[in-house]
Amino acid sequence: MKHLRFHFDVISPYAYLAFERLPQALEGLSIEVNYQPLLLAGLLQHWGNKGPAETEPKRAWTYRQVAWLAHEHGIAIDVPAQHPFNPLALLRLAVACAPVGGTPNRRVCERLFRHVWQGGDDANDPSRLRALQEALLPRRDPAGEEVKQGLKDSTAQAASRGIFGVPTIEVDGRLFWGLDSLPMLAADLRGEGWFRGPGWEAAGRMPQGVQRRG
Repeated sequence: MKHLRFHFDVISPYAYLAFERLPQALEGLSIEVNYQPLLLAGLLQHWGNKGPAETEPKRAWTYRQVAWLAHEHGIAIDVPAQHPFNPLALLRLAVACAPVGGTPNRRVCERLFRHVWQGGDDANDPSRLRALQEALLPRRDPAGEEVKQGLKDSTAQAASRGIFGVPTIEVDGRLFWGLDSLPMLAADLRGEGWFRGPGWEAAGRMPQGVQRRG
């Protein structure tokens, strides 16, 4: 049985769409999936990147593309009342619902993603957050230092393995980024020979040309 790690932040609509599509992508395969929450803002800071919503023309394109992808895949989606928003409360709740040293189960992650991406409400509305926490019954205090540190650690560990965005799916040391990588992931899991030949490694060693300064 293969073991996958699905790295996510609930702030990302692409992570939501990939989460919803993952069962179909893995259909017929013997797979165990661990769902690993992390803070996308921490990754962006680590790599010196901006989020898609931080560049205005890209922000408009992102929402249009996300709406089209949801339509194409038959996934319900409503952009929350405020986006981007601070996802820390939801990510810490995800960590708090997991056993110590473990990861939250798919049911928990589904509730968190749909809390954000269905209904169009404010993801950080205090009454909604209270209701969500009461429904999920976390094992630990989401505001506790252990949980806060756990989220920081998972983000730092992801960056140290070369993860730069979400969703990223990790399997056998390979990283697959984005909703559109799901067919590529499935091909690898089904034993496509290209992944065992020189193609994968050679493509990742392409020389860099002109570098931007400043």
